[in-house]
Amino acid sequence: MKTEGKIELMAPAGDFDSLQAAIDAGADSVYFGVEQLNMRARSTVNFTIADLPEVVSRCREKGVRSYLTLNTIIYDHDINVMHTVLESAHKAGVTAVIASDISVISYARQIGMEVHISTQQNVSNIEAVRYFSQMADTVVLARELSLTQVGEIARQIEQENITGPSGRKIEIEIFGHGALCMAISGKCYMSLHAYNSSANRGACKQNCRKSYILTEKDSGNQIEVDHEYLMSPKDLCTIEFLDRVIGAGVSVLKIEGRGRAPEYVYTVVKTYRKAIEAYYNGDYSIEKARTWKETLRTVYNRDFWGGYYLGQTMGQWSDNSGSNATRRKVYIGRGLHFYPKASIGEILIEAYDLRRGDNIIITGPTTGVKELTADDFLADDQKVEVAGKGAHVTIKLDFRLRPSDKVYKIEETEYAKRDFTSCSDC
Repeated sequence: MKTEGKIELMAPAGDFDSLQAAIDAGADSVYFGVEQLNMRARSTVNFTIADLPEVVSRCREKGVRSYLTLNTIIYDHDINVMHTVLESAHKAGVTAVIASDISVISYARQIGMEVHISTQQNVSNIEAVRYFSQMADTVVLARELSLTQVGEIARQIEQENITGPSGRKIEIEIFGHGALCMAISGKCYMSLHAYNSSANRGACKQNCRKSYILTEKDSGNQIEVDHEYLMSPKDLCTIEFLDRVIGAGVSVLKIEGRGRAPEYVYTVVKTYRKAIEAYYNGDYSIEKARTWKETLRTVYNRDFWGGYYLGQTMGQWSDNSGSNATRRKVYIGRGLHFYPKASIGEILIEAYDLRRGDNIIITGPTTGVKELTADDFLADDQKVEVAGKGAHVTIKLDFRLRPSDKVYKIEETEYAKRDFTSCSDC
């Protein structure tokens, strides 16, 4: 639940597993897509209209705000669907809609739903904020701004007392962590040109994340740049200057990642929650921030940089097309049964082995994300060191295991041994 006067921590939710993970990790708000009219239509499961009451119910129970993302380009043939989605969200009690297309903004206002302006509008100055304050209570600023520019916009909002339709002062939202696109505020056309699959319709094919060879047209000579994907930026990470982000007057810190796994959501949200609380408690420090950054490295990332917030004019590029995470999960089985009196969970091992001392995570639509060490377990009622495929494992748990839960063990990757201290701004 958001505390008055504190920055709001907003988390992504691509499915119920991630939604529960975000809530459990301490998110103040969550944002999610419904059906196809959102910028992660292809990369994540998304919710259905029928899911909306359950999403809102879970959020309200914990005092978490719920935001529907309906931020793609809208064509005439989408209008009826857009109306249906907005009406359903409003009826279910969704807090607000994050939108960029004027048709969505207009209809949301018409039915009395709170509007937040998406980063796709590329709001970069106070005049744009004044304009959108007529229709929205929160504005997501362009990702290319420096913190100095963000701070100046926030200062002028305060000085001029610029308010939204609710009568509340306009809130400034920025992206704080996660993937960055090579295009201006995500408005990219590469996927459309190459594959006829539009990123602006939520169907990005991620061709910017691939390696390319540069060819000189006259001679045909080719250049391949080693260890650098020239159109794939490293991931944004603000944990080491979070104090400056809050000091700039930012109201909402947004975590990117609706296409990411639930353990990513849980780890990143929980880590930023710790950093935010440390700031307001007066014990935030660069030493703690560096430790938190190492925690962030354990889940999906393309290495880190600070984006453009600190005045950098050129991007920093990833050195591979995948993740640099220091840990990975390996599927080993699923939940079968929970015995509440003994607080024992029964797991069916379906792949690989479970060894005593393995770190495991259990994820599920209601369970969210739970991490533990398998120090003591039985396999087919026998005390063993290793449980193989087909074994029925029973283990003491402090939470309810469900048949919908999946079980993974955690392993270190080759990046666990990499020295990141030698990297500049990574």
